[in-house]
Amino acid sequence: MANQFDAIIVGGGHNGLVCANYLAMKGLKVKVLERRSMVGGAAVTEEFHPGYKNSVASYTVSLLNPKVIKDLELHRHGLKVLERKVNNLWPLENGDFISFPRGEELYKEIARFSQKDAENLDRYFHDIELVADLIRDFLLETPPNVGGGIADLLKALKLGNRVRKLSLEEERIVVDIFTKSVDDFLNLYFENDYVRGAFAFDGVVGNYASPHTPGSAYVLMHHAFGEVNGKKGVWGHAVGGMGSITQAMAASAREKGVDIETDAGVDQVLVKDGRAYGVRLASGEELHARIIASNLNPKLLYGHLIDKSHLDDDFSRRMDHYKSVSGTFRMNVALNKLPEFICMKQDRFSADHLTGGIIIGGTIDYLDKAYRDAQEYGWSKKPIVEMLIPSTLDDSLAPEGHHVVSLFCQQFKPDFSDGSTWDDHEDAAVETILNTVEEYAPGFKASIVGKQVLSPLGLERTFGLIGGCIMHGVLSLDQMFSTRPIMGHADYRGPLKGLYMCGSGTHPGGGVTGAPGHNAAREILKDVKKRTV
Repeated sequence: MANQFDAIIVGGGHNGLVCANYLAMKGLKVKVLERRSMVGGAAVTEEFHPGYKNSVASYTVSLLNPKVIKDLELHRHGLKVLERKVNNLWPLENGDFISFPRGEELYKEIARFSQKDAENLDRYFHDIELVADLIRDFLLETPPNVGGGIADLLKALKLGNRVRKLSLEEERIVVDIFTKSVDDFLNLYFENDYVRGAFAFDGVVGNYASPHTPGSAYVLMHHAFGEVNGKKGVWGHAVGGMGSITQAMAASAREKGVDIETDAGVDQVLVKDGRAYGVRLASGEELHARIIASNLNPKLLYGHLIDKSHLDDDFSRRMDHYKSVSGTFRMNVALNKLPEFICMKQDRFSADHLTGGIIIGGTIDYLDKAYRDAQEYGWSKKPIVEMLIPSTLDDSLAPEGHHVVSLFCQQFKPDFSDGSTWDDHEDAAVETILNTVEEYAPGFKASIVGKQVLSPLGLERTFGLIGGCIMHGVLSLDQMFSTRPIMGHADYRGPLKGLYMCGSGTHPGGGVTGAPGHNAAREILKDVKKRTV
């Protein structure tokens, strides 16, 4: 039958494509349905102004899992990742800057601000890498399901044994990471305000919270377990933008026989007698399969695509309260010249600094004030802005001598209590962001020839990121590992037979990792082998 498949993947984002690849490797007839006109979800490259293209939402590479890269042969399908020459740069209000160069130069840079902090770097990196290695061990594991029976009990014991092998001091570090605020955690290592602020930035990326919020230390850690070209802790740029990753994934899938259809939004998951058996498209067409795997935010899947009469009341109630917010405001800007930061006048500044993330938000107090402003006014009066200029590494993105800039901004409230929306406030927020950049790079606004704006509401409308949440759900203790997205369904299996979840709303969470898609496919194939699906 033309409309009958072994598996239907709802959502052609990177995790959906990864899941489709692994299922097709084992001979399943797979269909991928994508609402937009291109696959890739939030990892796409588009021309946003004539002659200028950029990664639209996801914007940088580090967390993409090496096993996924290898298994899908992404390099053979065109993926090439260039390494940033400097990881990050923080322009300071006094005209100076702090940067994170790679290698031994970092120690010299930190020593400019605090010799004691430079001496503590090795301790900090040792402790971070200890927990990062532990997390890497769990990335491609299926979390034990609470109440899942003897198999999950044994799995929990196996994972627990890994932790029990740690010394008492090491166990304390693990607890610190999972429970402390990023401010409290960094206080264990560093004293200088600028050093602590620089490290704290990763604790608020995609996290609508203050650096004083308990649990924000884990968000810092979530951004630390990546690698580029086999080098841990390095960040990079995918040549051609983030869309080159998902286009390589799509090419790999098509080579395996996966049928990918765009402009094919799913309106409903079809359910009968407690079993998902197909989908209905916005066009009214129905497609059937014994396996339905959703790459969507769980709140979108269970709140909009499945009739609540098919779901347990407690499950529905908890899904209604699933936390999905990240406070992110995203812009792409076309420039007729490179930005000229005041800090570029410093003797130690080099062109390499412009290949990294350029971050406005240099202290804990700045990061905290941005969040408190957003809570009170709707967005921060001095927002946290991470600027990337990928055209410094990849000249295919803009005309010769011109550049494209990503502006990844925090903190912006997802909704307003007075009934207004981001449609009412978007222009004012854009002006605030551009004025903030202008303070550090005079002439920036005058060099703009075009821009693309995605408020939290814009991210939701365009990519299905509920609440503008780039993580498909907050990375808090109650929404991690065995409780992601909800206790009892951490094993990528939904509450209905034949229904699975393969997106970032499952373990290990957000970022362009491919791990949720990989793990979900493994569980689906187990059920296929056991003939329980």
